[in-house]
Amino acid sequence: MLNIVIFGAPGSGKGTQSDKIIEEYGVAHISTGDVLREEIKKGTELGKLAASYIDEGNFIPDSLMIQILAAVLDALGKDIKGVIFDGFPRTIPQALALDEMLADRDEEISTVIGLEVDDAELIHRIVLRGRTSGRADDNEHTARHRLENYHHMTQPLKKYYIDEGKYVSIPGVGDINEIFSHIKKVIDAVK
Repeated sequence: MLNIVIFGAPGSGKGTQSDKIIEEYGVAHISTGDVLREEIKKGTELGKLAASYIDEGNFIPDSLMIQILAAVLDALGKDIKGVIFDGFPRTIPQALALDEMLADRDEEISTVIGLEVDDAELIHRIVLRGRTSGRADDNEHTARHRLENYHHMTQPLKKYYIDEGKYVSIPGVGDINEIFSHIKKVIDAVK
């Protein structure tokens, strides 16, 4: 299977490029935010447990998130071509847990695609997105805070994947299709 982690700061284009990867390669998309909302909406036991953390303003423990991801992955069946993991992992312990969960299924991460965009451009994109989407959290103050958290939490994860030989840096600025052509070269080299 083709298992891809798409990595990048908020506003880096992960969703846009994930859509293009799905269309080109026919892989499934697992977005942790979408998965959590769906589990909570369906009222599953895992969803109820996740909601109990979220409702208190707490992060969901890594072990619970891995259980949820494993359930979603298993529900996709064995005939899928692969998966894009979007929004997970965000820390080294999460990466280790994901590696273990995949190894239990005789799978591994094929590549980690890192969309690289400087902070000024990210803030510009997020604020612009906020104007068109109406998302209250897409403002400059919140964007700066989210980027600080991102850099603090995920920079060690980037180094982890570099050390594993799986991280490929892709410039995330410019024409969307040109960015995707760089991503295709990376994926085609590992599939």
